[in-house]
Amino acid sequence: MQFKKLIFTFLIAAIGGVVFQFLKIPVPWLLGPMISVFLAINLLRWPLLWPGSLRNTGMIIVGYTIGLSMTGTALHEMGRQIPYMLFMTILLLVFCAGIAYVVSKISDSDYRTALLASIPGGLSQVLILAEETKGIHLGVVTITQVIRLMIIIIATPLIVMLPFFRDPADALVTTESALPPDIVGSWAGLFPHLPLFAIVCIVFAFLCIRIKMPTAYLIGPAIGTAILQATGIVGPVLPSALLNIAQLLIGTYVGLLLKPQDMPHTFKTFAIAIGSGLLLVVGGIGLGLLLTLIQPISKATGLLSLAPGGMDQMGIIAHAIHADLYIVSGYQLFRTFFIFFAVPPLVKWLFTRMERRKGRRQAGSLEKNA
Repeated sequence: MQFKKLIFTFLIAAIGGVVFQFLKIPVPWLLGPMISVFLAINLLRWPLLWPGSLRNTGMIIVGYTIGLSMTGTALHEMGRQIPYMLFMTILLLVFCAGIAYVVSKISDSDYRTALLASIPGGLSQVLILAEETKGIHLGVVTITQVIRLMIIIIATPLIVMLPFFRDPADALVTTESALPPDIVGSWAGLFPHLPLFAIVCIVFAFLCIRIKMPTAYLIGPAIGTAILQATGIVGPVLPSALLNIAQLLIGTYVGLLLKPQDMPHTFKTFAIAIGSGLLLVVGGIGLGLLLTLIQPISKATGLLSLAPGGMDQMGIIAHAIHADLYIVSGYQLFRTFFIFFAVPPLVKWLFTRMERRKGRRQAGSLEKNA
C-alpha cells in the first residue's frame, strides 16, 4: 500500500514537471512537482507519500553539483568575499527583524514568535530553536516559514528570468568558477569516477550529520566533492536528466510540507505569512542589487546570493540559469552557518532581556497600584 502511494506521488510530481517544462516555466522540475503535489494534497485531498530520504538523495546530488564549482580559484574568491558576506547577512537579518516587528503589531503573535517566523534560516533549525524557546507558538512559526520558503522558491526563478536581471555582467562567470552553459554531462562520462564521488558524498553527508551541521545532506557532499577534486580527480558533470530527478525529489517534498487546514486562525495567519514572504522577496531583491553595486557580479547572481531561501533551491536555480554558482552557494552557505551558530545565542539573549524588562514593568505596575 505504501509503495503504491509512493508511485502515485511520483506520477503526480512527474506530470507537474512535464507541464511546467511544456509551458517553459523556469526550473520546471523543481516548481512543477512542488505545485502539483501541493494542489493534489490540499485541494483534491489525495493521500500522498514522499519520505524525507528521497529529498535527502536529491540534496546529495545538488550538493555534489555545488562541490564541482569549488575549485581552488573559487574558494580563494569566496574567502575574499567574507567581509561582504557578513555585512549583507547582517543587513538581511536586520530587515527580517523589522518585518517581525510589523507583523507582531498587526497580528495576535508576540514579537518573539514573529521573529522566529521571519528568520531566513533552514526550516529544521528554526523549528528546533522555536521548540526550545518557551512561549513560542510553534504552529505559527512552522506555517510562516513554509509559506515564506514556497513564495521565495516560486517567485525567485520567475523574477531572475526578467530582462532586467539578464545583463552583460553574466559574462563574468568563468568556466573555472561555475559550470559553463555549453557543457552537458553524458551518461557515458560518469564512469569510472562517479562511484567514488558518490561514496565520498554519502560519507561526508553522514559525517556532517554526526557533528550536527545544518543542511548536512547538501553541505557534506559539497565539501567532500571539493576535497576529492583538490587531489586531482575531476568529477564528471551530471546529465541534465539526473539533475531534473534531483529537483523533482526536492520539489515534491517541499510541496507536501504545507497543509493550510492545520493553521491556527487560517485566513489571518495565511495572509500575514504571504505578506511577510513577499516583503522578504522585495528585501532580497534590494539587497541583491546593493551587492551588485559593491561587487562585479550580475544582477541574477546578486539576487540568488541574497534571496532568503534555501541553499539547495538557490543552487539549483543558479545552475539552471548559469549564474555564478560559487558566489551564490558561498553567500547562502555563509548565511546558513551564521544563522546556525550566531543567531540562536543572540535570540536567546534578546528574549531573556525582553523577559526581564517585562518582569520589571509588571513589578513597577504592581507597586504603583499598591
